[in-house]
Parts: sequence; structure tokens; C-alpha cells
Amino acid sequence: MTVDGLIDDVLRREGGYTHDPADAGGETRYGITAAVARAHGYAGPMRSLPVATARQIYREAYWERPRLDAVAKLTPNVAAILFDTGVNMGVMVAVAFLQRSLNALNRSAQDYPDVQPDGVIGPATIAALSGFATRRGAGGDAVLAKAVEALRGERYVALAEARPANETFLYGWLSNRIG
Repeated sequence: MTVDGLIDDVLRREGGYTHDPADAGGETRYGITAAVARAHGYAGPMRSLPVATARQIYREAYWERPRLDAVAKLTPNVAAILFDTGVNMGVMVAVAFLQRSLNALNRSAQDYPDVQPDGVIGPATIAALSGFATRRGAGGDAVLAKAVEALRGERYVALAEARPANETFLYGWLSNRIG
């Protein structure tokens, strides 16, 4: 698993240009919304967003800035899930799923202290993740991944329940994004 491989997977899954009226994200190309592209300095038409620009945005905004490289050193499978979750739901949501999962798996703070589920990977989150990895070993990565995926699945269902237009996307979300 490399960040380039993860970006390749997202590009394959997201495809080219879309502007589905049911999609609250609006115009997208390679899964990058117009709002995200504009926030990263792209001013052209979304139909023309270069793949190199999409790759750069994915690397910077969804891998480097949220510090998923630090997560990948301890739990590579979880880092991959967080990357895709961040792309689809927002980075802070993805990181909060990790934090909530770590808190639920720490045996009432016996293994490591709870962390604030603030959606930001800081020293406390890395310390908790390290404590989890030390306590649970190699098999812990799979269990932590399942916990994050469970929260992700629940959110997809909640999104469809809250906005009927999202029901159009629920089957695809669950079949293409939940491991």
C-alpha cells in the first residue's frame, strides 16, 4: 500500500466528470468537487481539471495534511480506509471515526488514555494508536479497521435516511467503499 496506489484506486472508482443533480457535492472530476478544486487554486472548468491536479489535491489534502502517513506507519490498513473515508466524507469525519474506535477499544482507558474525537491527528491520537498497536499487535490492525468501517457504514445509512436523494448512492457506497 502506497499513497500513489491509494490515489490510483480513488481515481478508478471516482471516474471522470460528473454533475449528478442528486449529488450534494455538485460538479466533480476524478472525485474532486468544484469547491475543493477552487480551495486548492484551480480556477478552470471542472470538466478540464487535470488528473495531475487531482493527484496533488488527494496527496496534500487527504494524506499529508491529516497526517495519515503517521497512521500508516502503525496501522497501514486503517490508514488506507481513512484515506478513502476522508475523500468521500471529509477528513475530519474519517479521523473522528479512528478516534472514536480507539476510545472504544482501550478497555476503559486501561490500555491508553481516551482521545478527544476532534477529527485532528495530533500527538494524543498517535500515542493512542501506538498504544493500541503495541497492545494488540499485527492482528489489531484488522479489528481497528472493522471498527472504523462499522462507523462508516452507519454514517452511509444515516445519510440516506436523512436525505432521500442519497438513497441513489447508498448501494454503491456500501458495495464499493465498505471492505
